[in-house]
Amino acid sequence: MIIVGERINTSRKTIEPAVRNRDTAFIQQTAKDQADAGAHYIDVNAGTLLEDEPAALEWLVKTVQAVVDKPLCIDSPNATATERAVSVHQGKALINSISGETNRFNSMLPLVLKYKTSVIALCMDDDGIQETPEKQLEKATTLSKKLFDAGVPPEDVYFDPLVRPISASPESGLLVLETIRLFKSQFPNSHIICGLSNVSFGLPNRKLLNTAFLLMCMAAGLDAAILDPLDKRLMSLLAAGEVLLNRDPFAETYIALARDGKLEA
Repeated sequence: MIIVGERINTSRKTIEPAVRNRDTAFIQQTAKDQADAGAHYIDVNAGTLLEDEPAALEWLVKTVQAVVDKPLCIDSPNATATERAVSVHQGKALINSISGETNRFNSMLPLVLKYKTSVIALCMDDDGIQETPEKQLEKATTLSKKLFDAGVPPEDVYFDPLVRPISASPESGLLVLETIRLFKSQFPNSHIICGLSNVSFGLPNRKLLNTAFLLMCMAAGLDAAILDPLDKRLMSLLAAGEVLLNRDPFAETYIALARDGKLEA
């Protein structure tokens, strides 16, 4: 399971002032904590800073990679901010995101190709978000052809089925599970990713819903998730799920985590 640590996002109350004030120590500790907890990518998002976003995102990349030997997920719809960030990134970044929307596709694709990044593909276009799994697959198929024809390798594409809160759309969890199954059969060489916590927005005990949903999505074929790696119970159940789905042969990783005291019963 590919884990993208979500905590360095200026929508969080502790992160915005830290980025605005260029609090290096705080941001670096947040990044190290996520890496130590098992994140494969560290997400960086400075979207609430508006005019300062390009400079802030570049600063975040340099600051995080100074202490963490992990690739970053550059999380911005702003092509100018994204390029400032990927231009100083060490190694292969993950851009979040591209879509079938004309302006977004035309502004982000050149960056994906120029900097040879991986990319999260949102299955929506100028007509908006599609309601059914079949319509989502249709949009994903169109977007995938444009990406693959442009030279983006299938293994560098992370399809996002666009999780919506079940508090507003009670059937959205089931629709996402079906969409993941369809994507997995149609794009076997690509990844499927989602922003896990979106599903529980507006409801109490969100961690409970997030954990249950993660395991269901994994069983449907999800192989990457944007989540909080400091949630020890979530990470423990993720490790257990990997064993049960035969993604951790002979439970080697699970056993190692248990020996290191990183599993929570």
